[in-house]
Amino acid sequence: MAKNSGERVEIRSASKSYASVSALHNVSLDIAPGEFVSLLGPSGSGKTTLLGILGGFVQPSGGQILFGGRDVTFTPPHKRDIGIVFQNYALFPHMKVGENVAFPLRARRLPKSTYADRVKAALAMVDLAGYEDRGIGQLSGGQRQRVALARAIIFEPRLILMDEPLSALDKQLRETMQIELRQLHKRLGATIIYVTHDQREALTMSDRVAILKGGKLVQIDKPERLHDHPANAFVASFIGEATLLPVERVSQDSVSLAGSVIKTARPLPISGELVMAIQTEKLLIEDGAGAPERNRFSARVTDIVFQGESLRVFLALDDGTQLSLRQPSHYEAARRVPPIGERADISIHPQDTIVVSKSDS
Repeated sequence: MAKNSGERVEIRSASKSYASVSALHNVSLDIAPGEFVSLLGPSGSGKTTLLGILGGFVQPSGGQILFGGRDVTFTPPHKRDIGIVFQNYALFPHMKVGENVAFPLRARRLPKSTYADRVKAALAMVDLAGYEDRGIGQLSGGQRQRVALARAIIFEPRLILMDEPLSALDKQLRETMQIELRQLHKRLGATIIYVTHDQREALTMSDRVAILKGGKLVQIDKPERLHDHPANAFVASFIGEATLLPVERVSQDSVSLAGSVIKTARPLPISGELVMAIQTEKLLIEDGAGAPERNRFSARVTDIVFQGESLRVFLALDDGTQLSLRQPSHYEAARRVPPIGERADISIHPQDTIVVSKSDS
């Protein structure tokens, strides 16, 4: 299958209301050709509504949708020429794998003489070469997901919409499929817009991640920027594994946490109440003098939980504030963790010290 150029997608002030309930409010977003963008947010955030508007399954109450500069706001789904992968796969159980994959070609009334070669190419693209004559009931969950992907890409669409397609898979298979989808996207070149509520999934696969809350777009950026530069407390709590602790402003580049002065390398919000987003993987247990530029404070170990490749260490500051850190479970790292009840010297680099506005607005 040839690599295509991908579709440019422009979302202009998209809104959707159901009676008095606003499911989506004034969302604007530009997606470059060939980009992989995830729509991430909790239940009710508006991400599925937005995907439905892009697919033509939901008519917006306001705003405009453009594909490649063409207004498709009220164009029906079958005339948008997009690939769609649903959460439940939506395969036809009475059809064999090859027939399922070829269905979009039949729907578009393309020459039957092209079916076999295109089905073969699409199945090879998702590592299911030779599965044409298998029954859907003979396939595992992961194989069914691959068939759904092959069906979505067989007519070489420039835009593919995906609605939580990995949610039904077990953890190990899901993580494997995330990497496979990332690699497939690179081979295809198509624009992909992907809905998920799993932040690790979004960070793993996406060029950019758009975070929605309450029907509004809160922040969109590259995964590493979202993780290290959250716009507010909601993003900080939703991306990664962070504890939000109230802090007091001391100066332009420092705050007070439980009596300790903490420096940050990033500008503090100009006004308002502040919280420090302490990400579990950024805290370190010191076993010596350590680097002089690091922020330091002391805490008591209240619990240690073994989680396979890591230890989750729960801590209490002197004022009772609770937080935790994640430490590798291999011997050299684990031996630095004091026993429960003892004190630990904790540090965090100013570059990793994230202070954001307490307000989500």
